[in-house]
Amino acid sequence: MPIIKSAKKRMKQAEKRREYNVDVKTAVKKQIKLVKEQIAQGSVKSNADLVKAVAEIDLAVKKGVLHKRTAARRKSRLTKAYNATAAKPYGTENPGKPGAKSSKKKVTKKTATKPKAKVSTKKDTPKKTVAKKK
Repeated sequence: MPIIKSAKKRMKQAEKRREYNVDVKTAVKKQIKLVKEQIAQGSVKSNADLVKAVAEIDLAVKKGVLHKRTAARRKSRLTKAYNATAAKPYGTENPGKPGAKSSKKKVTKKTATKPKAKVSTKKDTPKKTVAKKK
């Protein structure tokens, strides 16, 4: 047991953080377990549980409990396993709104024209120099 007051405080803070991290990790593991059970049974009907699991992993990263690369690895492996058994693989849906126009611009052929004459502005005129007094 620590004797110094600041060490006692640090110990309390570390315990609070540990409990918080355990709770967040438990929530992540529960969601992942649900998806893995569906995959093992082969009863994958909708991707709702996978979406929840991915959201839970992202939330853990945002809270600072999981590292972003760890989260990316877990999401990748889970999605890969899901896609192996699902009828419609996750991520193949169109993320845009239905009926929305694509953002691609049409390329038009420019005609050769003469370059326009440069219009002078205030910035183009030289500034007057003022002699400094000694």
